[in-house]
Amino acid sequence: MGLWLRSKAFRRTGFGPEDLRDRILEECRSGGDFLRITMGELARRAGVHRWAAYDIDNVMYMPVIKREVPDALFVHVIRDGRDAAVSMNKQHAGRPLLGARDRSLYGWALLWQWTVRKGRRWGQKFSADYIEVRYEDLVRDPAKTLSTLGEFLDHDLDYRRIQQNPVGRVASPNTIWPEEEKAANFSPVNRWKTKLSQDEVAAVEELIGDCLEEFGYALTAERGSSARRDPALRLMRILYPPYFDTKVFLQSRTVLGRLAKGTRLELTDPV
Repeated sequence: MGLWLRSKAFRRTGFGPEDLRDRILEECRSGGDFLRITMGELARRAGVHRWAAYDIDNVMYMPVIKREVPDALFVHVIRDGRDAAVSMNKQHAGRPLLGARDRSLYGWALLWQWTVRKGRRWGQKFSADYIEVRYEDLVRDPAKTLSTLGEFLDHDLDYRRIQQNPVGRVASPNTIWPEEEKAANFSPVNRWKTKLSQDEVAAVEELIGDCLEEFGYALTAERGSSARRDPALRLMRILYPPYFDTKVFLQSRTVLGRLAKGTRLELTDPV
């Protein structure tokens, strides 16, 4: 409780220190209970009936989430892995995976592949409560895509009403490309076509091409290119998936990982 009260997340709720203290200490027996108490109160104060928790890491813990919050619904938003790799490479510049500074783009591509496949695999275990939405469909035809999503959620996601009452990132897009946002023809779709060289496209598609096609994304480079013969890329393909699995295990199954998460929660700056 002390950790929660010192966190940035707590300060953003607008709660006072005593608002939910007694209820949490008396009723909270799990992470699911904590979410229901805190998010439920936030929703009540906002006058809304639903709440959602967004984090890309959620796809790695779907069985735990379902156990903790039995009525949870999962919306898996999937983006073209080439665009995802380009964005993550820019966002995390200077923090390469496994020290591969000159090949960090390919590390992020492999992380995309590992993540979306894990999400789909877990989603198949909860098929009635899981839906996949393509990021590109949200951008190109938001009204139709939101209508489909609304049916799944049993919630009216009227696109016109959302546009008329923008909140958060709907009002201010979350992008690491602010210079492009100002352009009249701004689009976050297929950015990789202008940001990557032909050799980089060939290498990315050689690494994650099967997964791109699995999720409905067409390849552009000729298969069997020089990227296939690159021993460093072959080694990355072998080493990175177990590396990602190990990181999740250490973060979620060990005391060290839990302490690290707690430190990040507590030491965030005030807002």
